[in-house]
Amino acid sequence: MIQVHRAIGAFSLLLLCLVPARAAFAQTPSPSSPAKPAIQEPPLPTVDQIVDNYIEASGGRAAWEKLNSRVSKGTVTVAAMNVSGPLEIDEKAPNKLLVTVTISGSVFLQGFDGTVGWSEDPQNGLREQAGAELAETKREADFYHPLDFRKLYARMSVTGIETVDERRAYVVEAEPPEGGNPDRIYFDARTGLPLRVITQHHNFDGSVEDFREDFDDYRTVDGVKVPFAIEQSDAQVAFRIQIDEVRDNVELKDSEFAKPAGPATQ
Repeated sequence: MIQVHRAIGAFSLLLLCLVPARAAFAQTPSPSSPAKPAIQEPPLPTVDQIVDNYIEASGGRAAWEKLNSRVSKGTVTVAAMNVSGPLEIDEKAPNKLLVTVTISGSVFLQGFDGTVGWSEDPQNGLREQAGAELAETKREADFYHPLDFRKLYARMSVTGIETVDERRAYVVEAEPPEGGNPDRIYFDARTGLPLRVITQHHNFDGSVEDFREDFDDYRTVDGVKVPFAIEQSDAQVAFRIQIDEVRDNVELKDSEFAKPAGPATQ
């Protein structure tokens, strides 16, 4: 998941409420032209209301609990570099994850076996994750993310309303248990589904980068909503993930998610 200034949403909402009121106060209306009452924004929903709506909008608890694994296949495209390649995401409840991307013949892997987070690529080799990077991977690997949303963060608050691709969205700031800047999650005010997430990703060398994910083209698969189009970007690169196939309740062995044998660096 993916940081902008925390006060923007609340400040924008405050302006929406204050500007009409100031205009009405500054003018002296004639008896024949009574002042129109200021348009009031409806009160913001609570965190619990947004999360409950997210669970239902994504398919509901009963539908999620029927699932125990998922295999998603698609394509990753980096337009600026004019390259693309196949992507496979294997997930197994409650918290196992394996992502495989092949670009120009090079294979990039990231996995989480429920305890150990790891990655392997041609430049950095095989390495094991630790600290904040491991905590982020663990959160991302939660198979029942909508159902467990409250458990994944230490504190959450609703900060305002913003527009994402011409859609109104409630902004939730969610503080990770390990500390650091909060994630900002934008929930579509109409559908209840996440439109955007802005967070900070910790890298293997200790650096921190702002990271953004935009979700679109939600489709119903086995009773739950899945985004088939995902745009991801940081300060250096932007890429698009297009999902072509999703299969649920696929038999996946625990060993598939384990860190490969061999020396690993941290």
